Amino acid sequence: MRYCFALDLVDDNNLIIEYENWHQNVWPEIVASIKDAGIAELEIYRVFNRLFMIMETTDDFSFERKAAMDAANEKVQRWETMMWIFQRALPNSKPGEKWVLMNKIFDLKQ
Repeated sequence: MRYCFALDLVDDNNLIIEYENWHQNVWPEIVASIKDAGIAELEIYRVFNRLFMIMETTDDFSFERKAAMDAANEKVQRWETMMWIFQRALPNSKPGEKWVLMNKIFDLKQ
């Protein structure tokens, strides 16, 4: 299954550069936690301070399982806390919500 998400970064060039640098050197424990949750592919794109994430998952993936795994993983919690320095919730997102799931509105194949 493919999921797409959006998130904003704090609109500060120095913070954006630092955020991108962190994503060139993601902690191995974070990569492992992503794969262990059933995420087969994950890409993040940026335009200005807006991020788009495309996630391809295996058949056994669930958001609930991923959330439970993340909550139990100290390293993931440290990473997420650190990323909030750079990230800014989208307008109209729920309190504490980072990446907002996007709705597909067009598919060329259909």
